[in-house]
Amino acid sequence: MHQTTLRLEQLLTEASNYITSNSLSQFDIKPSPVKWSKKEILGHLIDSAINNLQRFTEIQFSKQPYQVRPYEQDLLVKANAYQSADISELLNVWLALNTRIKEIIKQQTEVSLNYSLLLPNGEENDLRFLIDDYIDHLEYHLKQIMV
Repeated sequence: MHQTTLRLEQLLTEASNYITSNSLSQFDIKPSPVKWSKKEILGHLIDSAINNLQRFTEIQFSKQPYQVRPYEQDLLVKANAYQSADISELLNVWLALNTRIKEIIKQQTEVSLNYSLLLPNGEENDLRFLIDDYIDHLEYHLKQIMV
């Protein structure tokens, strides 16, 4: 997991540098009424971090296989009103959550990384998969922000 935490650190640094060094107005632009702005994508990444921090933590003490619950992505973005939020606040929350996630990842052992989980689609996997999937998801959306 050492490489995973290094990858996460790199993504956090790159995104933070990008967001703080670019015009804030570009983060408000919505490509269409039904598409998220870059600010809303960052908000979605906050929601993802909140949900995955809970998952990474709960699997440590829950009955296995751990049941991964889905969450309402679009409804959360709307309910949290990320479009009207201050980008600096969003960045700080996102960085804090991912710093905590990085520490949780560092604590994992070969035993815990193999903890069993059941995905919403019925597929069985393990904590290692869930962590890697989280980082892949994060990277995918950061590419959308940093264009």
